[in-house]
Amino acid sequence: MTLAVHGGIPVRSTPWPAWPPPLDPAQRELVAKVLDSGLWGATQGGSVVADLAAAFARRSGVRYGVACGNATLGLFAALRGLGIGRGDEVIVPAYTFVASATAVLLAGATPVIADVDPADLHLSPQAVRDALTARTAAIMPVHLAGSPAAMDPLNDLAARHGLAVVEDAAQAHGTTYRDRPVGGLGDAGVYSFQSSKAMTAGEGGLIVCRDEAVHERVWSACNVGRAPGGAWYGHPSVGWNLRLTELQAALLLPWLDRLDGEIDRRNAFCAALERDLAAVPGVRAVPRPEGTTRDSRHLLMLRVEADVDREFLLAAMAAEGVPLDAGYPPLGTMAALTAEGARAEPCPAAEEAARTVVWIRQAMLMDAPDAAADVAEALAKVITGARV
Repeated sequence: MTLAVHGGIPVRSTPWPAWPPPLDPAQRELVAKVLDSGLWGATQGGSVVADLAAAFARRSGVRYGVACGNATLGLFAALRGLGIGRGDEVIVPAYTFVASATAVLLAGATPVIADVDPADLHLSPQAVRDALTARTAAIMPVHLAGSPAAMDPLNDLAARHGLAVVEDAAQAHGTTYRDRPVGGLGDAGVYSFQSSKAMTAGEGGLIVCRDEAVHERVWSACNVGRAPGGAWYGHPSVGWNLRLTELQAALLLPWLDRLDGEIDRRNAFCAALERDLAAVPGVRAVPRPEGTTRDSRHLLMLRVEADVDREFLLAAMAAEGVPLDAGYPPLGTMAALTAEGARAEPCPAAEEAARTVVWIRQAMLMDAPDAAADVAEALAKVITGARV
């Protein structure tokens, strides 16, 4: 048996739930149906990709959806559909996955990296105001960890300055902000189906929007420049093949029927852990942003006190059978982005998060609520030794 860092028996030896969960009967049935049909590609006459796009649009409270190969390409296509490109700036949060910025570069625009709220780690409206220039064309809030960004103040700010809003909802399937689904709150929203996400086909993405003209441009960008309903070899605009396959959609479409139950399960685990953490000094859950009415709990972010050696904490927790994740480095510290022209504003809150925040990944949150006691026990056991 593996010993814990401090010696003795680890707090937990039982495996955590695997991700993704096993296929359910509806997924198996639909995948088999698509396999048997031979209509595997999105252009062969099958309907599952279209059904998935329509279902996500309805769930997001908008009329239109376009499935695509991954969410990075989805963000790119959304920006293209909104007419954003060379010479434009797009404000993105400093504490997010790198794709939020690289999608902007892919569109030919400049990412402007702005700071996050020091409490909830979502894009700060004040930091957006400070980053505005005459070239600013869009804001890209990220619904981080399954929590919603501050969409009302960001949308108000965008409306005053004539800016587009592209929601990066890669981690936020099922999330609501003031009882409204995210993804449909801006001009376009983008979901991810990458292997770690709340719904996954290994890879994949989906763009939702409310405006028909934007939808047509996004659809064209994802379908080699064709026009919806146009000639097969007619390409009135420049586009790419960014399509999702029918096989991937067959894994995803039935998942919508069980998504809410899985979100409830993760919220039950998080609620139990937050109660248990009340007795553990030096660590607390990052609070949900104001306006959160449903948190999909893609991750649970924990903040440790500044005198905790985070690297020791991560190693010790892994040895206790409770692995945690170090999370994101601030985007502004990535030389590859600044070398490509990204502009980084001062981001002290994101830099502090990179030093003090750790994550509990989604798979662990799928365990029964009483398993949260293992996390709290392991933290209580190692936190004192992690202080510097």
